[in-house]
Amino acid sequence: MTTTLPTPDVRPANPRFSSGPCAKRPDWAPENLDLSTLGRSHRSKPGKATLAEAIELTREVLGVPATYRIGIVPASDTGAVEMAMWSMLGARGVDMLAWENFGATWAADVTGQLKLVDVRVIDAPYGYLPDLSQVDSARDVVFTWNGTSSGVRVPNADWIDADREGLTFCDATSAVFAMDLPWDKLDVTTWSWQKLMGGEAAHGMIVLSPGAVERLESYTPPWPLPKVFRMTKGGKVTMDIFEGLTINTPSMLCVEDALMSLEWVEAEGGLKGMMARVEANASATFAWADTAPWIEFLAKDPTARSTTSVCLSVTDPWLQTQNDNFQADIGKIIADLLEKEGVAYDIKHYVSAPPGLRIWNGMTVETSDLEALFPWLDWAWATIKAEASGEGDGA
Repeated sequence: MTTTLPTPDVRPANPRFSSGPCAKRPDWAPENLDLSTLGRSHRSKPGKATLAEAIELTREVLGVPATYRIGIVPASDTGAVEMAMWSMLGARGVDMLAWENFGATWAADVTGQLKLVDVRVIDAPYGYLPDLSQVDSARDVVFTWNGTSSGVRVPNADWIDADREGLTFCDATSAVFAMDLPWDKLDVTTWSWQKLMGGEAAHGMIVLSPGAVERLESYTPPWPLPKVFRMTKGGKVTMDIFEGLTINTPSMLCVEDALMSLEWVEAEGGLKGMMARVEANASATFAWADTAPWIEFLAKDPTARSTTSVCLSVTDPWLQTQNDNFQADIGKIIADLLEKEGVAYDIKHYVSAPPGLRIWNGMTVETSDLEALFPWLDWAWATIKAEASGEGDGA
C-alpha cells in the first residue's frame, strides 16, 4: 500500500539547494548579462578589461591586501588547488589536513602523484576536525577551510602562526564570501565561482601572498609542469595572469556572469552583507535541525559546524531496525522523494560521505526558501517511515 500524508502548504520558491553548482543569486536573469565580449578574444581590450575588472572587484569585495596577487585559472577550484600544490610543494615538509573528501583527495595527490617523502597526513573521520595543534609552522600545510562534504569547518585561524616559516594552502571554495578569511594567515587561497557566488563552473580563483610569490620565484619543482599549472616564466611570476590575462581561454560568458555576481555582492552590502545572509540561513537551519527528533548534524562540535554546506545524519532509532541497504540509501530516498515533489533538488549526501542530507545555505539561497523546505523534510521522513512500515519493504 502507499501511504499518503498531507503535504505542507508552502513550497520553496527556488528548490535549488545543491552544494555545487549552487543556486544563482535571487535577481539573476540571463537577459541581464552583458554579452558584448562574447565572440571577442579574451586578449582584446574589452576582454582583458572585463577579466581585470573581475579581479579587482574580487579584491575590493573580499578585502584582499594590495600586495596579494589574484588570478583567474583553469579547471575550477580543483585546478587552482592542484596548480598551487604542483608548483610550490616540495620545498619543505608538508602537513596535509584531511577530515572529508576533498582534503583526503589533496593528501592522496601529494603522496600518490607528487610522491613527496616528507608528508604528514593529519586526519579525522567525517564529523570531526583533526588535532590542529599538531600542525608544524616550519612546514607547509594544506587544508580546506570548510569541508563541503562533511559540514565541518575550522572555526578560526588561531592555530596558524603569524611568523610561520612554511606556507598555508587553503581550499576556501565553500567558505569565501561566507566566512571572514584572515588573509594574513593564508598564503595560497583558492575557490571557484560555482559555489557561493552561484556562478558557472570550470573557472578557479587563486590568491597568492607575497610569501607564495617568493616561493614560486625561488623554488623549481623536480617534476614537469603542464602549461595550465605554470605561473612563472624565466624564474619570475607571470604577472599577466594576475592583471587580466589567463593561462588558457576562459568563457567570457562565465566571466560576465561572475562579474555580475560580484556587482550584486557589492550592492547587497559587500562581504558583511553576504556573511549576514549566510548566518541568517544557517540560524534557520540550525533551529529546525535542533528540534527535529529524527536528524542530527554530522559535525559533532557546534563551533566547527559549517554555515554553508550543512550535513545531516538520520538518527531516528527506527532506521537502525531496517536492513543495511535501506540505511545506506536513506539520503537518496529522502532526496528523490523531495525532488519528485519539486521542492528540493540535489540534497543527498556527498557520494563518499556517510548517508544523510546536505543542504546548501550559501548567500544565493533565500532564508524563506529554507524555512519552506523544513516542513517538507519532516513530511518526507514521516512518509518514508509510514510507507516502509506499512509495506515492510525496509525491514
